[in-house]
Amino acid sequence: MASNETHHTLPRGQVDKPTKVLIVVAPYYRDVADELIAGARAEIEAWGASHETIEVPGALEVPSAIGMAGRMADYDAYVALGCVIRGETTHYETVCNDSSRALTLLGLQGLSIGNGILTVETKPQADARAEAKGQNKGGGAAAAALHLLALARKWGAPRGGVGFVPARGEDQIAGDTKGFS
Repeated sequence: MASNETHHTLPRGQVDKPTKVLIVVAPYYRDVADELIAGARAEIEAWGASHETIEVPGALEVPSAIGMAGRMADYDAYVALGCVIRGETTHYETVCNDSSRALTLLGLQGLSIGNGILTVETKPQADARAEAKGQNKGGGAAAAALHLLALARKWGAPRGGVGFVPARGEDQIAGDTKGFS
């Protein structure tokens, strides 16, 4: 980020009822992950919400853990944290693209997710973005998740499962094979 640039951030909100946020972190670069977590926790607490943190092996597993929690647990919002630093192979593109795409798809299915998985060229870039007293991308991801949750609550979005749910209706009777030959 150029030092002469300014960026607008939305004002911090606060939750109006008990709110549980799940932080899912891939701690491959432990020092970077710790800074991201510190920023996310501080932001969540500033909103008046509670949080739990879990670790997964890598950035590709972050969306899977959030998807499972969305189906099997009772969290209101999710913060995805981790760091991917470019290496010598195309693995970087795969991890960056697939983790981001999966988080976006979960969000489009109704989960309030803030994406704080850093995708950088170098370790110093990661350090600058992760630092809680600096760019604070962990705090930004937490704020994003909570802003999305506020919108969902404003619009009265029902909290449903993620994924395929079979239709339930009068014409669906156990063992009914109407329309199938």
